[in-house]
Amino acid sequence: MGVTSLFPILRTSDLPRLASFYESAFDAVVTYRYTDDGIDVYVALAVGGGALGIGLEPRVTPGDPVAVWLYVDDVDAAFTGSLAAGAEAVAPPDDMPWGERVAQVRDPDGTLLYLATAV
Repeated sequence: MGVTSLFPILRTSDLPRLASFYESAFDAVVTYRYTDDGIDVYVALAVGGGALGIGLEPRVTPGDPVAVWLYVDDVDAAFTGSLAAGAEAVAPPDDMPWGERVAQVRDPDGTLLYLATAV
Protein backbone atom coordinates (compact mmCIF):
# COMPACT_ATOMS: atom_id res chain seq x y z
CA MET A 1 0.00 0.00 0.00
CA GLY A 2 1.36 3.42 -0.96
CA VAL A 3 0.48 6.84 0.31
CA THR A 4 -1.69 8.68 -2.22
CA SER A 5 -1.81 12.06 -0.47
CA LEU A 6 -1.33 13.73 2.87
CA PHE A 7 -1.95 17.06 4.53
CA PRO A 8 -1.31 18.63 7.92
CA ILE A 9 -4.09 19.23 10.42
CA LEU A 10 -3.58 22.16 12.75
CA ARG A 11 -5.32 21.92 16.11
CA THR A 12 -6.63 25.15 17.63
CA SER A 13 -8.87 26.42 20.40
CA ASP A 14 -10.20 29.16 18.04
CA LEU A 15 -11.05 27.60 14.70
CA PRO A 16 -12.86 30.62 13.15
CA ARG A 17 -9.90 32.91 13.89
CA LEU A 18 -7.29 30.52 12.50
CA ALA A 19 -9.30 29.64 9.37
CA SER A 20 -9.86 33.34 8.72
CA PHE A 21 -6.11 33.95 8.99
CA TYR A 22 -5.33 31.37 6.27
CA GLU A 23 -8.14 32.71 4.08
CA SER A 24 -6.85 36.29 4.42
CA ALA A 25 -3.11 35.62 4.29
CA PHE A 26 -2.97 32.92 1.59
CA ASP A 27 -6.34 33.06 -0.26
CA ALA A 28 -7.30 29.67 1.18
CA VAL A 29 -10.79 28.39 0.38
CA VAL A 30 -12.86 26.19 2.67
CA THR A 31 -13.61 22.98 0.73
CA TYR A 32 -15.20 20.98 3.56
CA ARG A 33 -16.76 21.86 6.88
CA TYR A 34 -17.87 19.55 9.70
CA THR A 35 -20.06 21.01 12.41
CA ASP A 36 -21.31 19.77 15.77
CA ASP A 37 -24.36 21.53 17.21
CA GLY A 38 -23.89 24.32 14.66
CA ILE A 39 -20.24 24.93 15.59
CA ASP A 40 -17.41 24.25 13.15
CA VAL A 41 -15.18 21.55 14.62
CA TYR A 42 -13.17 20.87 11.46
CA VAL A 43 -12.56 22.64 8.17
CA ALA A 44 -10.52 21.59 5.16
CA LEU A 45 -8.87 24.37 3.17
CA ALA A 46 -7.50 24.43 -0.35
CA VAL A 47 -4.31 26.52 -0.27
CA GLY A 48 -2.84 26.90 -3.73
CA GLY A 49 -2.18 23.35 -4.92
CA GLY A 50 -2.19 21.94 -1.39
CA ALA A 51 -4.57 21.19 1.43
CA LEU A 52 -4.69 22.08 5.10
CA GLY A 53 -7.03 20.87 7.81
CA ILE A 54 -7.90 22.82 10.96
CA GLY A 55 -9.58 21.06 13.86
CA LEU A 56 -11.15 22.49 16.98
CA GLU A 57 -9.33 21.28 20.10
CA PRO A 58 -10.50 23.42 23.05
CA ARG A 59 -7.64 22.37 25.35
CA VAL A 60 -4.76 22.42 22.89
CA THR A 61 -1.58 24.16 24.00
CA PRO A 62 0.04 26.31 21.30
CA GLY A 63 3.57 25.27 20.50
CA ASP A 64 5.80 23.84 17.84
CA PRO A 65 4.51 20.34 17.07
CA VAL A 66 3.94 21.23 13.41
CA ALA A 67 5.63 23.49 10.89
CA VAL A 68 4.01 24.13 7.53
CA TRP A 69 6.04 24.82 4.38
CA LEU A 70 4.19 26.92 1.79
CA TYR A 71 5.59 27.46 -1.69
CA VAL A 72 4.37 30.85 -2.93
CA ASP A 73 4.85 32.92 -6.09
CA ASP A 74 6.31 35.92 -4.25
CA VAL A 75 7.85 35.39 -0.80
CA ASP A 76 8.14 39.10 -0.08
CA ALA A 77 4.45 39.72 -0.85
CA ALA A 78 3.36 36.62 1.11
CA PHE A 79 5.46 37.72 4.08
CA THR A 80 3.93 41.21 4.05
CA GLY A 81 0.42 39.85 3.50
CA SER A 82 0.68 37.33 6.31
CA LEU A 83 1.88 40.05 8.72
CA ALA A 84 -1.08 42.22 7.70
CA ALA A 85 -3.39 39.25 8.39
CA GLY A 86 -2.01 38.79 11.91
CA ALA A 87 1.15 36.69 11.62
CA GLU A 88 4.24 37.33 13.73
CA ALA A 89 7.54 37.77 11.88
CA VAL A 90 10.24 35.21 12.69
CA ALA A 91 12.71 35.71 9.80
CA PRO A 92 12.35 38.13 6.90
CA PRO A 93 12.71 36.92 3.30
CA ASP A 94 16.27 35.86 2.49
CA ASP A 95 17.99 33.95 -0.31
CA MET A 96 19.15 30.53 0.87
CA PRO A 97 22.27 28.70 -0.36
CA TRP A 98 20.14 25.85 -1.78
CA GLY A 99 18.45 28.21 -4.26
CA GLU A 100 15.23 29.25 -2.58
CA ARG A 101 14.06 32.51 -1.06
CA VAL A 102 12.56 31.77 2.36
CA ALA A 103 10.83 33.69 5.14
CA GLN A 104 9.37 32.50 8.43
CA VAL A 105 6.26 33.68 10.30
CA ARG A 106 4.06 32.32 13.06
CA ASP A 107 0.32 32.12 12.53
CA PRO A 108 -2.02 33.42 15.28
CA ASP A 109 -1.70 30.11 17.19
CA GLY A 110 2.10 30.13 17.03
CA THR A 111 2.52 27.52 14.27
CA LEU A 112 5.72 28.12 12.34
CA LEU A 113 5.15 28.78 8.63
CA TYR A 114 7.93 28.70 6.07
CA LEU A 115 7.19 30.81 3.00
CA ALA A 116 9.39 29.85 0.06
CA THR A 117 9.96 30.18 -3.64
CA ALA A 118 12.75 29.19 -6.02
CA VAL A 119 15.19 32.02 -6.78
